[in-house]
Amino acid sequence: MVRINRIYTRTGDRGTAALGNGERRQKSDLRFAAIGELDETNAAIGLARLHAHGDLDRTLARVQNDLFDLGADLAVPEGGEKGKSRLRIAEAQVARLEEEIDRWNADLAPLTSFVLPGGSALAAALHLARTVARRAERAAVALAAAEPVNPAALAYVNRLSDLLFVTARFANDGGAGDVLWVPGENR
Repeated sequence: MVRINRIYTRTGDRGTAALGNGERRQKSDLRFAAIGELDETNAAIGLARLHAHGDLDRTLARVQNDLFDLGADLAVPEGGEKGKSRLRIAEAQVARLEEEIDRWNADLAPLTSFVLPGGSALAAALHLARTVARRAERAAVALAAAEPVNPAALAYVNRLSDLLFVTARFANDGGAGDVLWVPGENR
């Protein structure tokens, strides 16, 4: 269990922070950038949940918890602590996310155009969370290009934006309230 007694430690005053294995790196490090983008994604989902209820709220709550797991995964580099078991995103979490995507997408009408972010307040918030999740994915991919990253972590953050997209459509009256792009409409 996590126990935090003090919020400030002064250990980062010179621009470094500790990873989960105690290794100190610059706060501008790709690993901290990816973790920070995941944190922002989680906050955006938290805002979306202000408008959600029932099963959708429960789905988003599970995702928020998974995002902390994902942050914990990235906080300790692969092979960063030999002989110790670390929290890693599991393939089962990716599979569950795929099942959620399929479930929320099952009753949506097929798209005939790209969807503009908007519609209901919940849909707009989910679209915003989706774009933040895409940024988090780009940060995780940049990290993976520089050093090893759990492949399931990359798959999870890739699927997350898909989940947020289909739940945004669901929040727009099952897609009926989607705001569709009309190419060249304002020429």
